[in-house]
Amino acid sequence: MPTEVLMPALSPTMEEGTLAKWLVKEGDTVSSGDLLAEIETDKATMEFEAVDEGTVGKILVAEGTEGVKVNTPIAVLLEDGESADDIGSASASAAAPAEEAPASKAADEAPSAAPSPAPAAPVAASGDRIFASPLARRIAKDKGLDLSQIKGSGPKGRIVKSDVENAQPGAAPAAAPTAAAAPAAAAVSAGPSTDAVLKMYEGRDFEEIKLDGMRKIIAARLTEAKQTIPHFYLRRDIQLDELLKFRATLNKQLEARGVKLSVNDFIIKACALALQQVPDANAVWAGDRMLKLKPSDVAVAVAIEGGLFTPVLKDAEMKSLSALSAEMKDLASRARDRKLAPHEYQGGSFAISNLGMFGIDNFDAVINPPHGAILAVGAGVKKPVVGADGELAVATVMSVTLSVDHRVIDGALGAQLLDAIKQGLENPVAMLA
Repeated sequence: MPTEVLMPALSPTMEEGTLAKWLVKEGDTVSSGDLLAEIETDKATMEFEAVDEGTVGKILVAEGTEGVKVNTPIAVLLEDGESADDIGSASASAAAPAEEAPASKAADEAPSAAPSPAPAAPVAASGDRIFASPLARRIAKDKGLDLSQIKGSGPKGRIVKSDVENAQPGAAPAAAPTAAAAPAAAAVSAGPSTDAVLKMYEGRDFEEIKLDGMRKIIAARLTEAKQTIPHFYLRRDIQLDELLKFRATLNKQLEARGVKLSVNDFIIKACALALQQVPDANAVWAGDRMLKLKPSDVAVAVAIEGGLFTPVLKDAEMKSLSALSAEMKDLASRARDRKLAPHEYQGGSFAISNLGMFGIDNFDAVINPPHGAILAVGAGVKKPVVGADGELAVATVMSVTLSVDHRVIDGALGAQLLDAIKQGLENPVAMLA
C-alpha cells in the first residue's frame, strides 16, 4: 500500500519546520538515502533523506510552506505495481469514519468491530503479512533476521531500513516508539498576552518582529530551564598573568603553522581536564536518573544573528590546544552560517559562555538542559591583588561564575570542579602534562 513520507524531527527541539525546497518531483523513483527535500529547522536548513524506496506518487506539501508540524504527511511513495489511484482509496479507507450499521447487521459485525490491542509486530489483521519496505526485507534476509521480531517505526508500523539495521539477530521486538516530548515552543505563557501588550503600546511607534523558529525555541527552552532547574551559583576570580605569558610564547612558536591560540581555547581545555579530575560532576540530568559521562564533551556558546548555537567539542580532554582551536574556529564559522548538523550541537555535559570579549566583567548563565553546569566567563581586567607574601600587586583577573544544576551536582562537588578549572588556568603548563 502507499507509504506516507512524514515531516521529520531533525533536532530534539523541532516541533515544526519549513519545507524550503523539494529535490524530487512526482513520478521520480527514489531509494533509501536519496535526498527528498530541504527542511528549515529551528537551527538550520538541512537535507532530508528517504528511508524507504518507491515512486513519488504525490507531493502533499508545497515548497515554501511554513509551520509544517512534525509527523505531518508531506508526500506519498508508491511501491511497484501501485498507481496514483491507490493513494485516494488508501487515504479514504484510513480517514473515513465507520458508518453506523443497520441493527440487523450490528450483531453479525460486532466481533470484527471490537477494538483489539496493537500487535507486537507489524502483522496485517487479515493474515500474517508483515509490512516492510523491499529494502528492509533484503537487508533482513542478508542479516538472517526474522521480520516478525522487529518493530517498525515507519507509517502504520511499517518496517524500514533503519529498523533492520539497528536490530540484532534473535532480538526481542523493540518497544513501540513514543512521541518525542518536545517542549511547546510556541506556548510560552509567561507574562501578559499578546493582545494585552499590543493594547498597552497602542498609539506608540513600533515595529512588530515575527519570531522565527530559533527564537521560539530559545524562549521555550530557557523559560523551561529557569522554571524547572534548581540553579545555584559559584563564583571565583582567576589570575591570568601566567596564562597570558604562556599563550604569547606558544603563539610565537606556532606562528609558522598559522595557529593562534585564544584565551577561550585554554578555558575549554581547562574545563575538559577538570571534568576528568572531578568525574562525578561530568553528568547530565535524564528525568528519572543521571548519566555520568566518561569523555569530556564541552559545549561552547556561539552568538549568531537572531540567536545562538552551542556546538560541542567532543573528547576535548584528549585534544591538543591547537586542535581545539582549529575545531572551535570551524564550528563557530559554520554555526554563524547555520551549517551545523544536529550531532554537532547536541549532547555534552558542560557548557561555556564567554562574554569577556564584550567587556562584561561577570554574569550568571542559564543552564542548557540536560547539562549539569555552565561556566560564565567575564573579561580579564587589571586589579590590585594581595600576593602570597602579603604584598600588594597588580594582576589580570578574570571573574567566572559556575551555574550548577543542584539535582546533578551538590555544592561541595561544584566547588571542587570550579577549583580544578581555576588551578588549570592559573598553572597552564600543567595542562600539557
